Amino acid sequence: METIKWINDINREDIAVAGGKGANLGEMLKNDFPVPPAFIVTADAFWNFLEETKIKDSVFNILRNINVDDSDDLEKKSGEIKKIITSANMTWTIEVDVLDAYRKLDDAFVAVRSSATAEDLPEASFAGQQDTYLNVKGEQELLSSVKKCWASLYTPRAIFYREKQGFKHEDVKLAVVVQKMVNADISGVMFTSDPITGKPKILIETGYGLGETIVGGKITPDTYIVDQDTLEIEDKNIATQKIKEVKGEDGKTTEVEVEQWKQDKQKMPDTDIVKLAEIGKRIEKHYNEPMDVEWCMENNEIYIVQARPVTTIKKGGIKMEKEEKFVKERKILVKGLPASPGTATGTVVIIKDSSELGKIKEGNILVTQMTTPDMVIGMKKASAIVTDEGGL
Repeated sequence: METIKWINDINREDIAVAGGKGANLGEMLKNDFPVPPAFIVTADAFWNFLEETKIKDSVFNILRNINVDDSDDLEKKSGEIKKIITSANMTWTIEVDVLDAYRKLDDAFVAVRSSATAEDLPEASFAGQQDTYLNVKGEQELLSSVKKCWASLYTPRAIFYREKQGFKHEDVKLAVVVQKMVNADISGVMFTSDPITGKPKILIETGYGLGETIVGGKITPDTYIVDQDTLEIEDKNIATQKIKEVKGEDGKTTEVEVEQWKQDKQKMPDTDIVKLAEIGKRIEKHYNEPMDVEWCMENNEIYIVQARPVTTIKKGGIKMEKEEKFVKERKILVKGLPASPGTATGTVVIIKDSSELGKIKEGNILVTQMTTPDMVIGMKKASAIVTDEGGL
């Protein structure tokens, strides 16, 4: 069993070893894209941990007896699995190999990211189902974070999603990416083609600080649209950002207020928008399909920390129905940025957080401040979703 693989030794074919995230990082590094140094705790290491600690049967017995449509039962059983995994002692072989690799990163601050072997498939996207831990430092904190990543394969949202997509829990393993941390000034997400229509328009979302605020829907980012052919900036939507996540004085990820004078400013200069778009164009050309890219920037250097296929684009693009006029003109009550195509009607249900998911019935319109991955159970029932904050 290989416990550790460095990303420069893997490519996109190694999903079974490194998971989708890890395999794509290796692929990009091999092709000269700017990727921070990283190693992978392999999917085989995870399976070995379950077997050597003799917790595998306990975990899968619980999974076989979960009612995923009962949110209380799902939360309870998921919590039991998390406790079993995080309480088990790390096996000696894995501990030695992980810490040896970590020392080769000079014991630096690292990001510890989950990378599932069923991640980013054409028929289903597992993005956001497992957890990420930022600004991890120290041997024991690293080992603990690896176990927490493993446990996140069995969060309520991940269990629910696999069940509804028809994936057997036994068929999905988890690798862990341990990547040298970038102390990001700005960060964000880039779609190398329009994620709704598939048109050759590069869409960039940008915010101050670490990218988890955008990925987690905590802020509304700036949005820039760039023509893929000419690399001309076609549109910009500048959002107000009042909070950001940074590495605090104690080394931990902390939420702070954005300086007053910066809150309403464009987050990224035009020259860097074009520079990032050019990287995105090259990534799409390499993969020969539209890609969803997570990136960050420190001291004017761009780094790619994740790339996966865009799974929202239907083949042949979105078929647009003929526009029809309303019989009577009505006052538009609310306007917003569209995140996906379609229209829906239904009863509006307003929820504050994931603890109120039980209020959502089939066909309701979910209205909330921001969606989080923990809301997947309720989002599956909703016919439409409206949020105050967040991007695509």
